[in-house]
Amino acid sequence: MESIGVQSLPSLIAFARVAAQGSYVGAARTLSVSPSAVSKIVQRLEARLQLRLFTRTTRSLTLTPEGRELYERVQRLLHELQHIEQFAAARLAEPAGVLKVAASLPVGTHIIGPLLPGLRQQYPQLRIDLRLSDRLIDLVEEGIDVAVRVGDPKDSTLVGRRLAPNRLCTYAAPAYLARHGMPRSPDDLAAHTLVNFRYQSSGYPLRWLFQQGSQRWDFVPDAAIVADMSDAVLAVLVAGGGIGTLATYIAAEAVARGELVPVLADYACDNTVLTAVWPRSRQNNPGVKVFVQAVVERLGEAGTTAPPAATGAG
Repeated sequence: MESIGVQSLPSLIAFARVAAQGSYVGAARTLSVSPSAVSKIVQRLEARLQLRLFTRTTRSLTLTPEGRELYERVQRLLHELQHIEQFAAARLAEPAGVLKVAASLPVGTHIIGPLLPGLRQQYPQLRIDLRLSDRLIDLVEEGIDVAVRVGDPKDSTLVGRRLAPNRLCTYAAPAYLARHGMPRSPDDLAAHTLVNFRYQSSGYPLRWLFQQGSQRWDFVPDAAIVADMSDAVLAVLVAGGGIGTLATYIAAEAVARGELVPVLADYACDNTVLTAVWPRSRQNNPGVKVFVQAVVERLGEAGTTAPPAATGAG
């Protein structure tokens, strides 16, 4: 028996059309060739496979058991080919329609919001539906195309991509530091006014983590001010309310404007990671692809890896 390769695909397609139509005439009509041409293609395929695929009478064609098994196999092959075509089309398609994005309030405010005008300018047919919440939503149930979350995905039904470290650093306003001095180690924080964040979902305050070499500090500060929104902590710090901990992407613009100064930057460590997640059904969605790439670029601009080195810390 001759081997079956890619060159046999047209013969297999012709065979499948004959099996589906029940006649050479019907198959020929769908293939835009003559019935005799279809008959010869099928006969050559039978000869190559050394199998009888049809029982022929003067009025009908009926699949033999071998023909029925081959037809099922060819159907699966053609189904996969269709998926490949759809995959290629999706990769080349211009992003369009509504892209539903979910994130926490700080991620949406400081990372996603600023990138959306540029994304829309590049892809004007794409519309963004941004939904911000601290609760962990079910992406499939709520029809979300892509989400940006803190931490690795724990749902095996989702596809995830790590975007950048979620680095935390302590900050204070220059005016506060001028009055109270710059702490040189985490132990010095006990003498300062501290501002902390409290999680809305659990009600627990943020634990502060520092590390330098083999030394590690892990504690909940005795804070004079506690807020359950990161932007509220940011506002308190900019106003000179004390020293507080923020993700570097939240503090980046205030640092660039000179409103905040990184404190103990030499002791900062990565808290976790920022991750993009999406349902498997959105794997080839062009909008998801360009959005995730835009987030990666925005994170690079926002300085998510480490605060500036010239801080006077340590």
